[in-house]
Amino acid sequence: MARFKLYIPLLVFVLLASFLYWGLGRDPNAMPSALVDRPVPFFTLPRLDDERQLITQEVLKGQVTLLNVWATWCFSCRAEHPYLIELAGRGVAIVGLNYKDDGADARAWLAQLGNPYRENIVDRDGSLGLDLGVFGAPETYLVDNEGIIRLKHVGVIDERVWRDKIGPLYESLGDVQTGELR
Repeated sequence: MARFKLYIPLLVFVLLASFLYWGLGRDPNAMPSALVDRPVPFFTLPRLDDERQLITQEVLKGQVTLLNVWATWCFSCRAEHPYLIELAGRGVAIVGLNYKDDGADARAWLAQLGNPYRENIVDRDGSLGLDLGVFGAPETYLVDNEGIIRLKHVGVIDERVWRDKIGPLYESLGDVQTGELR
């Protein structure tokens, strides 16, 4: 029994090393979502360009769409924005979810940097973000033409992310409209 006690530190070390190895091998942007393969949650929220008009989850049906969570306070959103404009120019439908932001600041930001969004939803209190499981901005959900979430991506969308992760699934959902999207 005394000899067994000598091996306890070694066993603890091997166990901790195994957890470290497993953790380092994972993609830090791989945030699982309980909503993948489920419908976008029900919502009724104002439009950014006219907050008296309301938008529902129906805006995400009928066409494969990216639902992009963004805010003016998000530095990564500024880095992602030019690529979203490029994707929109190639025919990719993008709906913005302006998350916990000031509406006037958001409208000025889009006027200055360009607007890649077909529609822009105001989520000032974060209620839709909470229902979606948003960790922060930017996050993007790929929604099929039936309004079903097919993918969640946490972080910036750039050429590599589009080519390796989002673009192939987007194309497989059958909504390539114009241009080369890879």
